[in-house]
Amino acid sequence: MTDYYTGKGDSGSTGILASGRLSKGDDLIEAIGCADELNSSIGIALFYIHDDQIRIDLKMVQNDLFIIGANLASLNSDKVKKAKFDSESIVRLEEKVKHLGRSMPELKEFVLPGGSEGSVHLHLSRTIARRAERSVVRASANYAIDKTVLAYLNRLSSFLFVVSLYLNFKEGIGEQHPTY
Repeated sequence: MTDYYTGKGDSGSTGILASGRLSKGDDLIEAIGCADELNSSIGIALFYIHDDQIRIDLKMVQNDLFIIGANLASLNSDKVKKAKFDSESIVRLEEKVKHLGRSMPELKEFVLPGGSEGSVHLHLSRTIARRAERSVVRASANYAIDKTVLAYLNRLSSFLFVVSLYLNFKEGIGEQHPTY
């Protein structure tokens, strides 16, 4: 039988591929955790999304986020092979944003998060992507983080926003706008 815990983190540290053990309060651990949280939130959104192509795209994003987590966990290590993350994933997101954007009316106002169940969950994922991006920026003050990771997270929040709009548009749900 496999134990699903070690008890080694009870003292407030956690093990990562590169650096052995780090404080659970370390900026790098925060960045890894935010990427994991984002991945999980997209998994919840997938439960509510029935568009086959969007599901494929989001599963690719989940894989990208897993690679980002592994990339962050393998920083500064000669002991483990660093997970590769390249700009092709960013280009893929940009192409999808353009494609979806062309299929909808032009957006001229701010949008309140809401709409279909899938859209609502992706709006939440978008805000988690922004937090993940901020956490990676903080960690980059002390760690040599690949700039591609930052660019990907920035583009990902745009992608999640556009997918949210697209799902509402496809389901005939009008966007709500703030009143000032």
